[in-house]
Amino acid sequence: MNEQVRRAVRERMQEQGLTQTELGELVGMAQPNVQRLLAGRVGAVPESWQRVLDALGLELVAVPRKEA
Repeated sequence: MNEQVRRAVRERMQEQGLTQTELGELVGMAQPNVQRLLAGRVGAVPESWQRVLDALGLELVAVPRKEA
C-alpha cells in the first residue's frame, strides 16, 4: 500500500480509538503483522497488481465509506 492509504488507516484507527492489537483482533492478524503493514514493510496488494497499477499510472486510495 502507498503512504496515503497507510496514513488514512492510522488516522481512522486514531479516530476510533483502536490500537494495533485491537485492529489485529478485528481482522484476525497478530499485532506485529499490523505494525509491518502500517510501516510499509509488508503490503496487502500483490506485487503483480502493484506493477499493473504503476504501469497504468494508477494508485489505490483509501477514502471514508459513505453511510447508506
